[in-house]
Parts: sequence; C-alpha cells; structure tokens
Amino acid sequence: MKRLIYALPLLLMLAAGCFNDQGSMPAPDPSGTFSGEFRRIHRNTDQTIDTVKANIKVIIEPGKGYHVLGDTTTVHAGSKGHYGINGNGILFVDSTLAKTGTPIKTHLNGEYLFIYNGSIFQMVRTSGDTLSLQYDLKKTN
Repeated sequence: MKRLIYALPLLLMLAAGCFNDQGSMPAPDPSGTFSGEFRRIHRNTDQTIDTVKANIKVIIEPGKGYHVLGDTTTVHAGSKGHYGINGNGILFVDSTLAKTGTPIKTHLNGEYLFIYNGSIFQMVRTSGDTLSLQYDLKKTN
C-alpha cells in the first residue's frame, strides 16, 4: 500500500495523458485561490516511508505572482514569489527562500508537473526515488 501512495504522482501523470480529447478546449491556466492538502513523502535509506501533511492555501494571481498561506507553522513555509507556466509544467520562484543553507520547512519553489481542470489543481515534484512533494488543491473562488 505504501508503494502505491508513493507511485500516485506517476499514476496521475499517466492517467492525464488518457484524457487528451482532440476536440475539447484546453484547460485554463490555474488562477485564483486554492485550498487543500500538501504531502511530503520521503523514502529513507532503510526503505521506510515517512509522510507529513499540512492543509494549505495557494493564491495564484496572473501577472502578480503567488503566495502560500494556511498551516505554515511546521511542515510548509509561507511562500511568495513569481511563477510561469509551460504546458503541463509550472515553475515557482520563491522570493522568501534563503539563498544559502537548507530550509527546515518545504517552500513552494521549483518546477512541478500539474493537472488543472478548472476546479481541481494537482501538482507534483519528485526528486529521484526518495522524495515526492504533492499538492491536492481545490479552487475556492
């Protein structure tokens, strides 16, 4: 079961390819306020898997940038900055991220694959086979 959870981002990406209907309108770029769950899934050297979760809010404003609110006290940092979209990729550049050192909390920073259908917004970023950052969000306005 733990392996299935870890493979969820890959399964979502593969499933997204099955929904490409040539006659349909492309999904809009994400914009507005989104709320939901952030998950950081890490596979340790002894092959055990640690999962931490937080409820967060992500606000995306085209031409202005983005910021992260919600439960930013322990797992996920409050972040803000600029973003850019290219196909199914979205790149976040966090202006609050320190230039040196390793942050204690996760920041919404870097390139993510995403799926957005106008109301559900899912993003994933993986690092090798040891780390997966997942956002399962729903548009709230």
